[in-house]
Amino acid sequence: MMNKIFKILGSFFKFIYNIIDKYIIIPISRIIYRISELSKNNGGRFERILNRPNILIYISLFCAIIMFLLIDTKAISLVTEEAEVLTAQPVKLIYNEEAYVVEGVPETVDITLIGRKSDLYLAKQLGEHEVILDLSGYTTGQYKVKFKYNHSIGTVNYKLDPSSITVKISEKISTVKSLSYDLLYQDKLDNKLSIKDVKLDRNEVIVKGSAEALEAVSSVKALIDLKAANLTEKGTFTVDSIILVAYDNNGAKIENVEIVPAKVSASIVVDSYYVELPVKLVTEGTLTVGYAISNVTSSVNKVKVYGEQSIIDELKYIEAGINIDGLSTAKTFNVSLTKPAGVRFMTETTTSVDVTLQSEVSKEFANIQVESINLGSSYSVGAVSEADRVITVIAKGVQSVLDNIELTSIKAQIDLSGYGPGTHEVPIILSIDDIRVNLIPKVTTIKVKVVEKG
Repeated sequence: MMNKIFKILGSFFKFIYNIIDKYIIIPISRIIYRISELSKNNGGRFERILNRPNILIYISLFCAIIMFLLIDTKAISLVTEEAEVLTAQPVKLIYNEEAYVVEGVPETVDITLIGRKSDLYLAKQLGEHEVILDLSGYTTGQYKVKFKYNHSIGTVNYKLDPSSITVKISEKISTVKSLSYDLLYQDKLDNKLSIKDVKLDRNEVIVKGSAEALEAVSSVKALIDLKAANLTEKGTFTVDSIILVAYDNNGAKIENVEIVPAKVSASIVVDSYYVELPVKLVTEGTLTVGYAISNVTSSVNKVKVYGEQSIIDELKYIEAGINIDGLSTAKTFNVSLTKPAGVRFMTETTTSVDVTLQSEVSKEFANIQVESINLGSSYSVGAVSEADRVITVIAKGVQSVLDNIELTSIKAQIDLSGYGPGTHEVPIILSIDDIRVNLIPKVTTIKVKVVEKG
């Protein structure tokens, strides 16, 4: 194995020797031989010149100067040129900010540096890489302009991408806009906390820009970051440095306008508002024929519900839905409590519901008054006949439950939303606040007459 390695190394060095011998030693030997022959023909004159003390110094100095000039003028290059890209370099825009608005200027450009590796290193370390677009001498109009790049190393070439752009310069005008606010990251707020009130330190701001840009401004909003505000308890807090943003009619952000002031402050009242609501059991599906619910109990009867007061105050109960479809024996349900929209936190999220069944019986309840709902304020309604004024309702359930039903607990209604003057046949809607009872009307519709108020 070692012999094979030595043979390979020997062949490699022999190959290198042949290359040096062919392209370096033999050509130099030929040149020396010819110089020697030339010196013989000149009777040793060439040798006498070379033997003078200063001749070799002069020749060396001359060769060094020639080599320096060739390299400095890049007639020859000892080092390969390279390129390096500096991406996303900021653009410094110079113009009359008080009088004009400039559109079409990118925030950054890319710079490609080309040169020797050592020069590129110095250019990156010493250069400020400042890209300038100087529009100080321009007035309103549309222009094609070039960027200027201040580079400190003269031996490095550069290219900008883009190198020139078309800009539009418009006269700057201003208008007053009302200021509103948006609350950001409300989901990051503690679930038991809610924002009760927000007061900005101003109601109006000045918006500056071109006439075209100002026409597109539909609203200006202060974006209040609740996560950054770090609101962790009840109380009144002051939040500073709230950024302002202008929007168009479609809710898109408008960039090319200036808002004065650029930031505002707000006083935020944090509350922990809750109400205690009852749990209402709601059934889905139908029991097996011949059975009715005799008793139903929930392990959770009341829940504390947290959220904004305006939303919480509208709630009457929290639902717990159970599916009784095809049920014929007693059963215990573990169900989730339905969380209404706008509720941030509930002290209970699940409940255990026990359902027991018995044989179903029926019982009639007569003289149930029919009420109308959702009738337009400019109309009045009356029953066409006495038979349309009161109805008979069949209630189904277990005997003990039906015996305790009061007439006032049964509601018969007709929904008149959308109805105008005239005689109408309207379906009856029955309801009772007891899931153990199923109500069926003896007649499904009644006739009523709607008239305009005098």
